[in-house]
Amino acid sequence: MEAQQKAGEAKKRLDAINVSGSVEGGKITVTANANKVIQSVNIDPEFLKDADREELEELLVTAINKAMEQADNVSQSEMAAITKSMLGGLGNMF
Repeated sequence: MEAQQKAGEAKKRLDAINVSGSVEGGKITVTANANKVIQSVNIDPEFLKDADREELEELLVTAINKAMEQADNVSQSEMAAITKSMLGGLGNMF
């Protein structure tokens, strides 16, 4: 029961943490929460005028992947902290 409660608390914390991935010096920025839910996509209007479809798609994928990588890092850190707190001193036994 405690594990479920801690997992629920962790999900709420991860929902509140924003991460982002950007490319081309911020011309495209994707923001997500640490639970890997995309919150926004921002594309510089000047860049959009001159970008072709293929370039835009590739850069969007790159920005999304960067945001997801950041979300993974935050999530793993959060889960490690929860596991450590649940195991307490037992972690030293292994």
